[in-house]
Amino acid sequence: MLDNAHHWRATRRLTAVLLLAWLLTGFLAVFFARELAGLTIFGWPLSFYLAAQGASLVYLALIGIYAWRMRRLDRQYRERA
Repeated sequence: MLDNAHHWRATRRLTAVLLLAWLLTGFLAVFFARELAGLTIFGWPLSFYLAAQGASLVYLALIGIYAWRMRRLDRQYRERA
């Protein structure tokens, strides 16, 4: 039987994992920007694509994963509560 403590533990774990992914995405794109600037795609440096488009797509994916997983967790808790 699931209880409130299990639900919030799972919620905190999910939030921590997604925040870590968000932090790494933002940090790694900036940290390796010089190394990635040497690689070009369609005449633009790879670091530009990661900063301008890649990070935004990762952030949207993180939001989608959070909403999908929280819906499943809430439904699972509601059914067994």
